[in-house]
Amino acid sequence: MKILLEDPVKTKIWTAASLPNDNLSIENAIIMFKSRRWPLMIDPQNQANKFIKNLGKDEAECGLEVFKMSDGQLLKYLELGIQFGRWVLIENVGEEMDPALEPILLK
Repeated sequence: MKILLEDPVKTKIWTAASLPNDNLSIENAIIMFKSRRWPLMIDPQNQANKFIKNLGKDEAECGLEVFKMSDGQLLKYLELGIQFGRWVLIENVGEEMDPALEPILLK
């Protein structure tokens, strides 16, 4: 089945960055990159984490910043990442998040 929003060149870049080459993974990546809001990825096998880190090395113009929710300076780093247009990956997010993140994620 052909996916209408699929760009074959982008798909090749994604699979080179370790995105699994199946329809579901490609559809999820398209939704992630076409959406207006920040993506939340539930990733028990760490496939999305690995994919974003690999893709960020090559595609992120201003770099990729990786932080854990337990990092005490998270809000400061997140603010700087947004200010300078960096990709930000927050790892190990639990069921509940810091309420200070809510205004950022709602935009």
